[in-house]
Amino acid sequence: MSKLIVCDHPVLQHALAGLRDKATPRPRFKELMENAGLILGLEALKGVKTQPEQVATPLKTASARKLGQPAALVAILRAGLGMMPGLSRILPEAREGHIGLYRNEETLNPIRYYVRLPAGLDKSFVLLLDPMLATGGSAAEAVRILKTDGAKDVRLVTLLATRTGIRRVHREHPDVHIFTAAVDPVLNTHGYIVPGLGDAGDRLFTV
Repeated sequence: MSKLIVCDHPVLQHALAGLRDKATPRPRFKELMENAGLILGLEALKGVKTQPEQVATPLKTASARKLGQPAALVAILRAGLGMMPGLSRILPEAREGHIGLYRNEETLNPIRYYVRLPAGLDKSFVLLLDPMLATGGSAAEAVRILKTDGAKDVRLVTLLATRTGIRRVHREHPDVHIFTAAVDPVLNTHGYIVPGLGDAGDRLFTV
């Protein structure tokens, strides 16, 4: 399996078109972000281990398969929260965590201000959610935090990425798979993705 997976699902690409559109109103933007997070999350879950189980149907016992290890959903605040609801619906038993990082606008380096993670990350597959992989600094730091807490299987789910961000994450964490809807061509001098979709956090949470 490649360490970079660009998902071209038609519904995901339709959602991305709406998310890029500056005229998309905030309620619709939130809905599209939720849908995109769900589709990308399903792509990231393809390689998760399952285990056999016998299930009693109304007519007969059937052979089935269930997830073989616990799931954890960890959002990088604040924009990562927009990707959480859809995945929480399909993984209702998944434990949730949050990592708060902001970027120094001069150095573009991440600064940590909040970490709350569920127990048992060493036994879980972890989906790390952040819609924008720009410089890669925040994502790389978040993965470092997760690994320090015991995580061994971390999959980064991001809506838009740049080659710069991808290279940084894979340089610091070569074991991490990145799942994205698109790789945009430009990272400008301010550390923003171009053409991108603007500030995802502002568009999700600012009226």
